[in-house]
Parts: sequence; C-alpha cells; structure tokens
Amino acid sequence: MKFYSYKKCSTCTKASQFLKSIEVDVKPIDITENPPSKSDLRKMLKFYDGNLKKLFNTSGVLYREMKIADKLKSMDLDEAIDLLSENGKLVKRPFILTQTFGLVGFKKEEWESVFCR
Repeated sequence: MKFYSYKKCSTCTKASQFLKSIEVDVKPIDITENPPSKSDLRKMLKFYDGNLKKLFNTSGVLYREMKIADKLKSMDLDEAIDLLSENGKLVKRPFILTQTFGLVGFKKEEWESVFCR
C-alpha cells in the first residue's frame, strides 16, 4: 500500500489518524518530494473511471498559479500525467493506492466503506 501525503496538510493528518485508529500501519511518502509515478497515476485514474480532474489538487496554490483549470480542457492524458508525476503539489492528497483500490482526498465515509467492510 502506498500512502502519499504532505506533513503540512490537515486533510492528510486526518487520513493518517483514521488509518491509525483502524490499525492500518502505513509509512507516509512525502508527495512533494516523491510524487506518484506515472504508472501509479495511471492506476489511480482507472479507479476514478478516467476522470483526470480527480487527480489534481484543484484547491492548491500551484494549480491556480499555473491556471491548470483552463489548460486541463485541452491537455492530453500523457501531458497531464507528466505534469502530475513531476510536481506532487499538483496531486490531490492524500493519495492511497493498492492493487485493488485507490483513493484521493479524505472523506471519512468513503474510506470507511473501503477499509471497514
């Protein structure tokens, strides 16, 4: 299980506390220093039925500064994957990926449905 997070992100902290509360032990990967690989991004994209926007941190400063919202409409998949794999601050976090599921962002109910079946 890969758990990408950012130590200054309150949502990532909540996700980490949730995992700890259900006794799932993961070692966080700093998403800003080690963004998800192109392969991991493509796997995650499959879990979100190809919805590329789900992988972007749309509330992030860099997303706004780079005007990604405007560019995303005309950006091809490879270009978007390259951009995300090169800059973890553009990736929606937390980002957790296994062979059988992937989740971005933290919505407690969604995570409970996956982890607490």
